[in-house]
Amino acid sequence: MNLLSLLAQALGVVILADFAAGVVHWLEDAYGSEDTPVVGALLIRPNIVHHHCPRYFTRLSWWQSSWDLLLLGALIIGGAAWADLLTWHVWLFVLLSVNANQVHKWSHMSRGEVGPVVAKLQDWRILLTPRQHAVHHTDPKNTYYCPITNLVNPALEAVRFWDCLESVIETLTGATHRQDTSNRGEGPAPVWIAGYRRPSRPVDAPADLDAEPEGVR
Repeated sequence: MNLLSLLAQALGVVILADFAAGVVHWLEDAYGSEDTPVVGALLIRPNIVHHHCPRYFTRLSWWQSSWDLLLLGALIIGGAAWADLLTWHVWLFVLLSVNANQVHKWSHMSRGEVGPVVAKLQDWRILLTPRQHAVHHTDPKNTYYCPITNLVNPALEAVRFWDCLESVIETLTGATHRQDTSNRGEGPAPVWIAGYRRPSRPVDAPADLDAEPEGVR
């Protein structure tokens, strides 16, 4: 196998991991509520917090923001090993997927906070940039869900992937995208959001990402 083929396969794995993470992100943003059994408190509530207080999760440790992805990754590794399909592709997919929330977190942090290596990878558009991720945090906050690279989001937006997918789901089940109270005019914010209010941001933090709605800060 030549180098070009290896690079093409690796790029395919990166794109797949970014897309898969985007699907998970979309599901957490679009359906269910904080009162949904089990996943409501564990997955949906943190996403609601994130839309109201975008920089809150930058205070969390890697474990706090990635434990669920680590569990899912372990299941994928175990399943692939059991099926005798545990190739380097699977390892790379899991490595990227388990760290999807960390890359997402970096897109909400200042250059000083992420350090020179991550900042340079963002400059080179290898990792998701704060500028691109800001699109997701612009009302109505219903697109650009993929959190790892700058590659997948524009392609999905070009074909209106998320809109079409939600239209199909609504037609088949009647379920619609959850109201996002962090959007202007769609409040009020849940009372419990007050417990996540963020102190003033670092001077060099990305201003287009950490601005929080009035009354929430």
